[in-house]
Amino acid sequence: MSDELKKYRDQIDWIDEDLLKLLNQRAALASQIGHLKGENTVLRPEREAQILQCMVSNNLGPLPNQSITQLFTEIMSHCRALETQLCVAYLGPSGTFSQEAVEKRFGHAVLSKPCVSIDEVFQTVESGKAHYGVVPVENSTEGAIGRTLDLLLQSPLKVCGEVMLPVHQCLMSRVTDLSAIKRVFSHSQSLGQCQVWLNTNLPNVERVPVGSNTKAILLALEQQEDSAAIASAKAAKSYGIPLLAENIEDDARNTTRFLVIGNQEVAPSGKDKTSLVLSAPNRPGAVYDLLAPLAKNDVSMTKLESRPARSGVWEYVFYMDIEGHQHEPKVAAALVELKQVAAFVKTLGSYPATL
Repeated sequence: MSDELKKYRDQIDWIDEDLLKLLNQRAALASQIGHLKGENTVLRPEREAQILQCMVSNNLGPLPNQSITQLFTEIMSHCRALETQLCVAYLGPSGTFSQEAVEKRFGHAVLSKPCVSIDEVFQTVESGKAHYGVVPVENSTEGAIGRTLDLLLQSPLKVCGEVMLPVHQCLMSRVTDLSAIKRVFSHSQSLGQCQVWLNTNLPNVERVPVGSNTKAILLALEQQEDSAAIASAKAAKSYGIPLLAENIEDDARNTTRFLVIGNQEVAPSGKDKTSLVLSAPNRPGAVYDLLAPLAKNDVSMTKLESRPARSGVWEYVFYMDIEGHQHEPKVAAALVELKQVAAFVKTLGSYPATL
């Protein structure tokens, strides 16, 4: 070993020792804070968001911001687990993109609870069997997840956070020859995200929608002579099924947005969103009137989605995301005016916006 190489390695060893001491000091302080907060408040989303915002703002590299966010999410996850291990419900089974979203938001020191449906995720959190739930709400290619929107309207749960997960789809099978594949299993959203690739490479193959991409893998393994699945590379590795093609989604920027749901009102973090569901009275200009309070109070809208109200034929509710926290003065003023012109308004929650 050269003297120069040894010098650098010695410096790394010293830094690692300091990191270990500092991490344990941080964990001890976090544990003390946990005792002061009490058992009913395990997670403060706004506080964790502020820590991540601060670390990203102070990051001078060479580590990219994404790596800094991931590292500190894991540090907070393991420190938090010294108080109580969070239980987080998600749309399972194991190996789905929903589980990846749980890990991205909460780290790996949590108990992940797979559920068979989005309905069960809501029910699990409402019953207190999980602290939080993670549910998909929209995809950049395929649009909104209707069932999640319907349940947000019905449920007493609050939106406590969001997760943006880049989604890369892969074709997998024990069949090595594409021409031998007769059917492809996947979730309907994943099939929709890969239409161009499928039309080009497997134009005559049957596309079979199933409840989850993990279920698709199991079916492809069961019918391994002529079947394939579309799922994530991570899921393929977990189930030991070979990859035939990677990144087959039609849009390389393909992203799914997930919401964190829970029984918690989240305080302002300094960079927040507020989600609403509202309806307009049946009169000319009613939808315009819903937007006017936002413009008047200088509140930016980032999403507007219509959905059948299920209360009558051709009646709709509108799902809206706006920038800012509901307790910020300009947002609070806009909400007061909205309630004066809308037939119905429900604030689904204010929460830290994703970095």
